[in-house]
Amino acid sequence: MTQFWSGKRVLITGVSGFVGPYLASELLERGAVVHGMLRARADRLLSRGLVDRGLAGAVKFVEADVEELYGLLHALDEVQPDVVFHLAAHSFVQSSFENPLQAAQANAIGTANVLEAVRLRATQARLVFAGSSEEYGLVFTSQDHYQRMQTKYGDIFPAPAHLPELPIRETNPLRPMSPYAVSKVYGDHLVRTYARAYGIHGVVSRAFNHEGGGRGIVFVTSQIASQAVRWALHELDAITLGDVNSFRDWSHVRDIVRGYLLLAEQGAPGGVYNLGSERTNSVLTYLLLALQEVGAPVHALTTLRGTKPVDGPAEIQRLRLWESEFDVTRIDRLMLTEGLRFAPEDEGLLLATDKGDLRLVFDPQRMRPSDVPVLMCDASRSRELGFQSAISLAEIVRDQINFYQVPRNRQAHSAR
Repeated sequence: MTQFWSGKRVLITGVSGFVGPYLASELLERGAVVHGMLRARADRLLSRGLVDRGLAGAVKFVEADVEELYGLLHALDEVQPDVVFHLAAHSFVQSSFENPLQAAQANAIGTANVLEAVRLRATQARLVFAGSSEEYGLVFTSQDHYQRMQTKYGDIFPAPAHLPELPIRETNPLRPMSPYAVSKVYGDHLVRTYARAYGIHGVVSRAFNHEGGGRGIVFVTSQIASQAVRWALHELDAITLGDVNSFRDWSHVRDIVRGYLLLAEQGAPGGVYNLGSERTNSVLTYLLLALQEVGAPVHALTTLRGTKPVDGPAEIQRLRLWESEFDVTRIDRLMLTEGLRFAPEDEGLLLATDKGDLRLVFDPQRMRPSDVPVLMCDASRSRELGFQSAISLAEIVRDQINFYQVPRNRQAHSAR
């Protein structure tokens, strides 16, 4: 529906973040008039994504802060948008544990301000809220998993109506596990409340993890890609990560952006839509694929204590699980079906690669106080609108590796 966007006036909050430049580029290609909201003039210096994609002159900037309703009202008066994409947020989960009030102010109150500004100044506009798969939080893979989490966390509400709870549908319970996730649940419900109470054409996207070149260095996939490149160039002696057992549903940011456009075009007001790849892979697999991309495929691994040996950990296999079928590595299959896990007391892993042995060191400081062990999307509701997560996990990893092959990117990110 490219013609839908021709001449449409679009406002993107958070345009200077990771997703914003990808979204702006896609909209400009479809003929939209794109306005990007920046908090202050200084933001323009921070948005390398806009500059690198040649968008700084094509996107019309408007200054406002989602935490200030007054500025938002002026921004909407100026833009008179047909569509609003609300992306602005503090999106790093770990930092929300360190500063929960900041996450609440930016993500919860910020979303409330955006909705109120739309209600007062642009009731005709369509709005897409960038929710998150983190809203689902604790999702149970089995009865044993449920019982273990009860032992760890105590009473769990709501209790599962069925097991397993994967793949995750929009009807799954929301059990957020971080201040960031709670702030997104607030925005999610508020968008739907404004749709019902005020007739706002608001649609909720619960996008699962999305990656690509330019992803912030604080995120684990960029940590993996940047360290893999630096190790291959002999700039690092070892790689350091936190929890390598977590499983995530990873898509490329371009696929998610196209999903956002579909929801703006066809999403039902007050509706909720998952966007994701409908597969799940571990953090460890992300590292194995990154090492392949830098010419260092891993043939075997053990813990630094010499336990839990696995040969051919990166071998691709087809797995049928949870009424789904998707590609995993051998290490993923062992972790998902045979209970293999790597704990802090293992200290790390020794990886045998074509470029020699690599030490992966576990850093407890990078592990969250509470975490979501596995996320995997059921995107059937979005697929009915035409959504497709077409880019493979290997291609996603390659895009991030290519980004860090550029010395300027490597130096800028490693300095943070």
